[in-house]
Amino acid sequence: MKGAIKFRLVTFAIAIAGMIGSITWTAYSSWQRTGELREKLTAVQLQSFRIADHLQHDISDLNNFVLRYGVYHETKDWLSFSSASKALDKWLDSQKPVTQREQAILNLINTNYDFYMLAAKKIAANVRSSSEPATPLAEFADFEKQSQAILKLGFDLADAHRESMDTFLADSKRSLTYLRYLLLISFTLLLAAIGGLAVVVYGELIAPLRVKLVESQALMERQEKLVSLGMLAAGVAHEIRNPLTAIKAWLFIQRKHLLPGTLEYEDADVIANEITHLERIVKDVLLLARPSEPHFATVQADDPLREVHSLLAPELANARIQLVHENGSAAHVWVDSQQIKQVLINLVQNAAESIGQDGTITLRARNGSARLEHATETVVLEVADTGKGISPEVEKRLFDPFFTTKDSGTGLGLSIAARIIEKNGGALLYQTQVNRGTTFGIVLPRAVAPSDRDQISHE
Repeated sequence: MKGAIKFRLVTFAIAIAGMIGSITWTAYSSWQRTGELREKLTAVQLQSFRIADHLQHDISDLNNFVLRYGVYHETKDWLSFSSASKALDKWLDSQKPVTQREQAILNLINTNYDFYMLAAKKIAANVRSSSEPATPLAEFADFEKQSQAILKLGFDLADAHRESMDTFLADSKRSLTYLRYLLLISFTLLLAAIGGLAVVVYGELIAPLRVKLVESQALMERQEKLVSLGMLAAGVAHEIRNPLTAIKAWLFIQRKHLLPGTLEYEDADVIANEITHLERIVKDVLLLARPSEPHFATVQADDPLREVHSLLAPELANARIQLVHENGSAAHVWVDSQQIKQVLINLVQNAAESIGQDGTITLRARNGSARLEHATETVVLEVADTGKGISPEVEKRLFDPFFTTKDSGTGLGLSIAARIIEKNGGALLYQTQVNRGTTFGIVLPRAVAPSDRDQISHE
C-alpha cells in the first residue's frame, strides 16, 4: 500500500513538474516568437516604405526638372535632371529588398526607368533642335506615360510590403493557436491535479499573455493603416504638384500675351493666386508626411524670440496689437534655430488672428523641468496672447490634421508645428481660457552653454 501511494505521489509530482515546465517553455517560446515577428515586421515596414517613398519623391523631382526644361529651355534644369537621374539609378542598383516579390518589382522599375530616361532624352533633343519658346504638351505624352508606370510600380511595391506584413500576422496567429492548444492540454492535467493552481496560473500568466498578443496584433494593423495613409497622402501630393507646375508654367506664358488692366489679365491673376494657394497646401501636406531633419546647434533660448519680435512687431502694430518680448532665461538649447523660429512665427500669427485688434502678445523664455526623452531640465519658449481663447469643442481636435476654424486655413499649421518640435526633441503644450487668452509653450531640453562646455573640458 505504501508503495502504491509513493508511486502515485511520484507520478503526481512528475505531472506537476511537467505542467510547470510546459507552461514555462510555452511562455518563453511565445515571447521569443513574438519578438522575432516584431523585428521582422519592423524590418519589412521600414525598408519597403523607405524604398517606395524615396522612389516617388525622386521621380517627382525629375519630372519637375524635365517640365521646367521643356518650358524655360534652361540648361541648368537639364543638368540638374542628369545629376539626379544618375543618383537615382545608382540608388536603385544598391537596393536589397526583403521579399522576392519586391525584388521582381524592383527589376521592373529598373527596366521602366530605362524607358523613362529615353523619353526624357527625346524631349531634351526636341528642345535643343526646336526654335519655339516652349515645348508643346504633346511632346510630354510618352514621358508622362513612363513616369506614371514607374509611380504605379512604386504603389505595387507598397502592396508587396502589405502582403509581407499579412504573412507575419498570419504567422503570429498560428503561433497563438499553437499556444492555445498546448495550454489547453496543460491546464487539463493541472485541473486533474489541483484546480486552484490552474486558476492562479491562468490569471497570472495566460490572460496577460493573450492580451499582449492581441494588443501587438492591433498595433501592427494600426501601423499598417498609418503607413498606407501617409504614403497615399504623399503620393497624392506629388501627383498634384506635377500638373500644378505645368499649369503655372503655361499660365506664365499666356500672361505675357495679356494687357494689364484687362478683364482677362485680372482673371489670370485670380488663377495664379489659387495656384499659389494649392501649392501651399501641397507643401504643407508633404511637410507633415515627411518633415525635414533639423540642423542642430547650441543657441541661447532668447535668440529665436528676439528675432521673431523684430520681424513681426511692426506688422502687428498696424492692427494695434502689441508684441512684447520679456527678457527671461539665459539658458541654452540644442535645436534647429530656423525651425524653432518657423514654429514661433506660426504661433504668433495664430495669436494675432485670435485677438483681431487691440491686444497683447507676450514672448518669454523660462526655465522648467519636465520628463522629455533625454532630459528633465528644460527651457520653455512661451507665446501668450489676450485673445478669445480656445473653446472645448475646438480643443478636442486642435492638433488634428486638416481641422481648422479659418475660412482660408489648411488645418496643418499646429500639426506641422508639433512634428517640428518633436523632431527637435521637445514637446508643444498649451493652456487656454475662453475670453481670457491662450499660452503655447515650446518645451525644449536645456543644453550646456558653449562657454561652460569649454570650461568643463579644461577642467
